[in-house]
Amino acid sequence: MITAQVLLNNIESVNRFVAIMSEKPYDVDLGSGKYLVNAKSMMGVLSLDLTKPVTVNAETFDQAFLDEIKEYIV
Repeated sequence: MITAQVLLNNIESVNRFVAIMSEKPYDVDLGSGKYLVNAKSMMGVLSLDLTKPVTVNAETFDQAFLDEIKEYIV
Protein backbone atom coordinates (compact mmCIF):
# COMPACT_ATOMS: atom_id res chain seq x y z
CA MET A 1 0.00 0.00 0.00
CA ILE A 2 1.18 3.50 -0.84
CA THR A 3 0.32 6.33 1.53
CA ALA A 4 0.92 10.05 1.00
CA GLN A 5 -0.37 13.43 2.16
CA VAL A 6 -2.04 15.47 -0.59
CA LEU A 7 -3.50 18.95 -0.77
CA LEU A 8 -6.60 19.48 -2.93
CA ASN A 9 -7.26 23.14 -2.27
CA ASN A 10 -9.45 24.11 -5.26
CA ILE A 11 -12.16 22.56 -7.41
CA GLU A 12 -9.87 22.14 -10.44
CA SER A 13 -7.38 20.10 -8.43
CA VAL A 14 -10.22 17.96 -7.01
CA ASN A 15 -11.58 17.33 -10.54
CA ARG A 16 -8.16 16.34 -11.90
CA PHE A 17 -7.34 14.18 -8.87
CA VAL A 18 -10.65 12.28 -9.01
CA ALA A 19 -10.21 11.76 -12.77
CA ILE A 20 -6.75 10.27 -12.22
CA MET A 21 -8.02 8.03 -9.41
CA SER A 22 -10.98 6.84 -11.50
CA GLU A 23 -8.56 5.31 -14.00
CA LYS A 24 -6.94 3.10 -11.36
CA PRO A 25 -7.94 -0.60 -11.25
CA TYR A 26 -7.22 -0.75 -7.50
CA ASP A 27 -8.87 0.86 -4.48
CA VAL A 28 -7.81 4.38 -3.53
CA ASP A 29 -9.12 6.09 -0.39
CA LEU A 30 -8.78 9.57 1.08
CA GLY A 31 -8.79 10.06 4.82
CA SER A 32 -9.18 13.08 7.03
CA GLY A 33 -9.38 12.51 10.77
CA LYS A 34 -11.92 9.76 11.38
CA TYR A 35 -13.41 10.04 7.87
CA LEU A 36 -12.44 7.75 4.98
CA VAL A 37 -13.90 8.13 1.49
CA ASN A 38 -13.43 6.59 -1.94
CA ALA A 39 -10.99 8.81 -3.87
CA LYS A 40 -12.86 7.93 -7.10
CA SER A 41 -16.02 9.63 -5.78
CA MET A 42 -16.36 13.36 -6.38
CA MET A 43 -19.07 13.62 -3.71
CA GLY A 44 -16.94 11.69 -1.24
CA VAL A 45 -13.87 13.84 -1.80
CA LEU A 46 -15.86 17.07 -1.56
CA SER A 47 -17.34 15.92 1.76
CA LEU A 48 -13.87 16.10 3.39
CA ASP A 49 -12.29 19.17 4.96
CA LEU A 50 -9.98 20.16 2.09
CA THR A 51 -8.55 23.23 3.80
CA LYS A 52 -5.71 21.03 5.06
CA PRO A 53 -3.86 18.02 3.61
CA VAL A 54 -5.63 14.66 3.48
CA THR A 55 -4.13 11.18 3.40
CA VAL A 56 -4.33 9.09 0.24
CA ASN A 57 -4.09 5.30 0.58
CA ALA A 58 -3.66 3.33 -2.65
CA GLU A 59 -3.85 -0.47 -2.69
CA THR A 60 -0.78 -0.79 -4.91
CA PHE A 61 2.98 -0.99 -4.68
CA ASP A 62 3.53 0.72 -8.05
CA GLN A 63 5.78 3.71 -7.44
CA ALA A 64 4.54 5.27 -10.71
CA PHE A 65 1.40 6.15 -8.74
CA LEU A 66 3.41 8.71 -6.77
CA ASP A 67 4.71 10.26 -10.00
CA GLU A 68 1.14 10.71 -11.22
CA ILE A 69 0.07 12.60 -8.08
CA LYS A 70 3.34 14.46 -7.38
CA GLU A 71 1.72 17.87 -7.99
CA TYR A 72 -0.66 17.23 -5.05
CA ILE A 73 1.82 15.75 -2.55
CA VAL A 74 2.81 18.00 0.35
